Amino acid sequence: MIQNRLLRSLFFNFIVLMSTLKWFFLATIAGLLVGLAATVFLRTLDFGVNKVYAWNNHFLLIPLAFVLSIFIVRTFAPDAKGHGTDKIIEAIHKKAGLIEAKVIPVKLVATLITLILGGSAGKQGPCAQIGAGVASVFAKITRMKELDRKRFVLCGISAGFSAVFGTPIAGAVCAGEVIFVGRFSYREFLPSLVASYFSFFVTRYFGVTHLIYNIEFEIGNDIGLVFHMLFLGIFIGVVAIIFITLMTGIEHGVEKIKISPYIKGILGALVLVGIVVATGSLDYIGLGTHVIDDALAGNAIAGEASFLKMLTTSVTLGTGGSGGVLSPIFYIGSTAGNFWAQLMSKDIALFSAIGMIAFLAATTNTPLAAILLGMELFGVKVGSFGSIACAVSYLIVGHMSVYPSQVLKENKTFFTYTKTDVVMKEVDRSDYVIHDTFLKNLIDKYRRFVHKKDVNGDL
Repeated sequence: MIQNRLLRSLFFNFIVLMSTLKWFFLATIAGLLVGLAATVFLRTLDFGVNKVYAWNNHFLLIPLAFVLSIFIVRTFAPDAKGHGTDKIIEAIHKKAGLIEAKVIPVKLVATLITLILGGSAGKQGPCAQIGAGVASVFAKITRMKELDRKRFVLCGISAGFSAVFGTPIAGAVCAGEVIFVGRFSYREFLPSLVASYFSFFVTRYFGVTHLIYNIEFEIGNDIGLVFHMLFLGIFIGVVAIIFITLMTGIEHGVEKIKISPYIKGILGALVLVGIVVATGSLDYIGLGTHVIDDALAGNAIAGEASFLKMLTTSVTLGTGGSGGVLSPIFYIGSTAGNFWAQLMSKDIALFSAIGMIAFLAATTNTPLAAILLGMELFGVKVGSFGSIACAVSYLIVGHMSVYPSQVLKENKTFFTYTKTDVVMKEVDRSDYVIHDTFLKNLIDKYRRFVHKKDVNGDL
């Protein structure tokens, strides 16, 4: 009997070993394929931006960018519309990880046009969508079953993230964290990690440059800094709510307008052109990486920078431009943290860095990936203290997300229950069951107070 149990245990462990080796091999292939596709995209983007941005009035090309992007997406692959990561999440949940092959070139071209000609968007989402598309096509060719195909597509997400930012660990954790809110997919961690590293190796080999920052700061008072992280997290969470509300509001508002999508695109582009003319600055269009660099170098950034970037990004993605949201998220988060540091007379570079990762945690519901990103980009010390701001901002934003296709698996709030296993865009924020006695009594007292004032005619 003991011998049979031992044999069964050994056989099971052998199967686990073979499965692990299989996925190490498959993830390596995913990383190599996505790394090559991402290299083409990123090198072309850098070349185009350097050429076009040499002309100071390149922002006048934004209307052309939006019209071309709309035409390409509508004509060849409507699934390439919007920002890439959310489309991948939707494909995993609703289409078993199937992504049409034509999405890859269409997304690549539409995004290149949008970003090179001045649209305000990011490059990670499209890179992740291209990577996931490559992975999905490979899975279809090799006839992978549904579970394996989904896992392989997640490898594409992590590889795309790593290719852009050069942060393989954060990329792998993001892939396991971004699909669901409140649940981490541990089973996919090793394949995603391997794919991330190989994608990173490929892009670096072919000359793609990644973000490298050195944030030096003196802690001084450890306990004091912890409380500063608490208040920074609250501030960043509020900024995240404003951004998500603005972005979804503009998107839904534009959808309701019954005019040609090309006219919508031109009008949206003219808003961006108007902002450039009104401010006399090109800082709020394009990728905006130079502004991020300035903020992280400790230079003071204008307080309105965060809001103007929110507006240009929301208009770009809402009226027909193609691109992602992570680069704008980095921009908004770093400039918001920069502004808070100026108000509090604190270390500008440190608060800009932590503002950046905390804003990522809040808007995408990926606090673990944000913390690890902070450690990989800025060092363990920055990421360690920043983890507090990330956790706080993640909670403050509540059940909101820039990725409405995420599935809510666990309530984020401490005092309420709401329906789970629904996509974030369908969460009913008015349908809460309050279970915290203290807060329930407080809310009841407030309602009685308001009702009394209503009866007395004071309101």
